[in-house]
Amino acid sequence: MTQFLHPDEIRTLFSGAMSEMYRTEVPQYGTLIDLVNDVNAETLAKDPELKKRMEDSGELGRLGIERHGAIRVGTPEELFGIRRIFAVMGMFPVGYYDLSVAGIPVHSTAFRPIDPESLNNNPFRVFCSLLRLELVEDRELAAKAESVLANRKIFTDRALELAGVAEANGGLTEAEAKEFVSEALETFRWHNEATVCSNTYGRLHDAHRLIADVVSFKGPHINHLTPRALDIDAVQEGMPKRGITPKAIIEGPSRRKAPIFLRQTSFKALEESVIFYGQTEADGGTHTARFGEIEQRGVALTAKGRAMYDEALNKTRANASVGPAGEGAADYVEELAKQFASFPDDYDVLRREDIAFFQYRATTDKAVPQAASIEELLSAGHLVADPQTYEDFLPVSAAGIFQSNLGSDAQSNYSTAANQGAFETALGASVQDEVALYEKAQTESLVAALEVLGQTHLLSVPDAA
Repeated sequence: MTQFLHPDEIRTLFSGAMSEMYRTEVPQYGTLIDLVNDVNAETLAKDPELKKRMEDSGELGRLGIERHGAIRVGTPEELFGIRRIFAVMGMFPVGYYDLSVAGIPVHSTAFRPIDPESLNNNPFRVFCSLLRLELVEDRELAAKAESVLANRKIFTDRALELAGVAEANGGLTEAEAKEFVSEALETFRWHNEATVCSNTYGRLHDAHRLIADVVSFKGPHINHLTPRALDIDAVQEGMPKRGITPKAIIEGPSRRKAPIFLRQTSFKALEESVIFYGQTEADGGTHTARFGEIEQRGVALTAKGRAMYDEALNKTRANASVGPAGEGAADYVEELAKQFASFPDDYDVLRREDIAFFQYRATTDKAVPQAASIEELLSAGHLVADPQTYEDFLPVSAAGIFQSNLGSDAQSNYSTAANQGAFETALGASVQDEVALYEKAQTESLVAALEVLGQTHLLSVPDAA
């Protein structure tokens, strides 16, 4: 019988290879990783309770390898191919993100593992955006961009061939998997030779810097790899000490004892030398796209929690804003803290009030005396509720990172132009509902824990939901 390498292992091979490639291409990424590792070690040493909770829930082991990356593709065909590539690694499209709300002409999804065990094995995620040329006002320029994209090929023949082998056979052997990783990596490699002349690049750049980045090169180079920090404020403070200039504010909610959703910061994009079509290296030319990003992940919120989060963030952005050079950042941070002050900052309250998602586990492998409620089991210590880590992204935060690394910290609010149907048609699949995935994990973990404890009668009790 043919032995296939598990998709989790293929994903680990790929994310490791990607990290090594990016460290070589962007040396500051290595500095960033060292800083995050130092902050995480210090945070765990100061907070034994956090360390134990992460150990017991299986999350500590993933921390050091945890990364998310981001790419931008130009055509529906490229998005379709990317989905096939990531499926081999056990990564599936989750969520739909309309970044036109921030004046960025893309819509996106996140390719990631979807079951708890695979997430703990390696939660590698890639935020993938598809360019929306229909939002470009200059229709002649949009047609030119479409023509340029139609003539490029972002996958090697062998990468697609091996994806087909995996689809036909149900997996890849170890040898095939290693070759697949090597071939797939080529799609994400940086190429400094532009596929357009400097004049066309300038027009694309003037329309939107992101359009120039997507259209002007041979492929969708990885534009950042993001480690997970346990204290993003300490990282933000530590970056200048290591020669890195951070963006003006940390995107997401204010600092909390019980972190929610996602907080992100970054350093500005690198200015890199490029050779435009028809020119030589001596002619000179530059492009900015690739940058460093850091994230701190908190607990995933329910629909009720998300509504509370959106209300607090919308009020913040209505009352305070950050300018292109970071002006107003202090006022924004103060307003953010004010608006989130009423958001419960205690895991137990978040659980009891159905604001956040949790995963349950039994602390023994034996049945215990019959209880009257889930709360009774929790109080007795037979059952533990661990906060479910938010594995996804937030449109406003993502847009803020995009804007900062396209040269501005200014915040914008635009009317929505979502088109999930068109995105899914291009993808060749439906995106999964992230809230449904968290709810499923919560329910399944509770059922499994109650079965171990011999308390399945509680599944029909109202507080078991």
